[in-house]
Amino acid sequence: MDIPTFDDMLAAHERIAPHIRRTEVRTSAYLNELTGAELFFKCENFQEPGAFKVRGACNAVFGLSDEQARAGVATHSSGNHASCLSYAAMRRGIPCNVVMPRTAPRAKKDTVRRYGGKITECEPSTSSREETFAKVQAETGGDFVHPYNDPRVIAGQGTCSKEFIEQVDGLDYMVAPIGGGGMISGTCLTLSTLAPETKVIAAEPEQADDAYRSFKAGHIIADDAPKTIADGLLVPLKDLTWHFVSRHVHEIFTASDPEIIDAMKLVWKHLRVVMEPSSAVPLAVILKNPEAFCGKRVGLIITGGNVDLDRLPWLAA
Repeated sequence: MDIPTFDDMLAAHERIAPHIRRTEVRTSAYLNELTGAELFFKCENFQEPGAFKVRGACNAVFGLSDEQARAGVATHSSGNHASCLSYAAMRRGIPCNVVMPRTAPRAKKDTVRRYGGKITECEPSTSSREETFAKVQAETGGDFVHPYNDPRVIAGQGTCSKEFIEQVDGLDYMVAPIGGGGMISGTCLTLSTLAPETKVIAAEPEQADDAYRSFKAGHIIADDAPKTIADGLLVPLKDLTWHFVSRHVHEIFTASDPEIIDAMKLVWKHLRVVMEPSSAVPLAVILKNPEAFCGKRVGLIITGGNVDLDRLPWLAA
């Protein structure tokens, strides 16, 4: 298992600098009053493809040699990684093939196509995703950039927390969503060196709580096809991400779909930024567990903002 290092993260930040945005951090007096904590939101939804995953994708794509890059890249993704890898591939001028669940939001599929990615659809399960991808990769020969269980991707995602602690001093907690664990792993990688006093908290939907159950059991428990409005958090942990989660995550909290929707609406209204349901899970768990965060300085990573405006979750709830 090739575990990324702090130096890998620093190299990634230098490599991807021309291709990403140093996203801003926003605050809300209302949300601070509501939670009893001092909240700082890093707006990765302001990245060009609309999600933090552009960091790991660009690190993987621009780390390829010219010979490796000739066949392009390939991946499977519920949406944001597919969009971001397509964006990175477009900037390098190489092909990108992605396998996406047929149920993935239309907005995310549209973004992939806008950046030149070629989509092959699969059923909404981990097994179908991986089986379909195996066929696509065999046909294209593209370099496999896993959505999260890839040291290049984890090193790239770690650059987000590096920027965050340069922008905001003295955070007691850093809270980010967890699905497969790429962002959380990158956060652990960075903070364990730069800010070991900052506790890393993972936030997960109750209806896709395999990371929470894995964390409590001490080994990976994988669900094949969980269902939640937080469509970016439907995948299980893998060996690389489990390495970081099991060693560095302080706690995992969960929130229900209605709680996630409520948090999403609060951010849209009071922070005035568009976030997708997966990004609302950190605020949802803080609202659900106020005693754990009251009086603390808390960083929250808004991981993405690719929302299908014709299918907003509160309209369907």
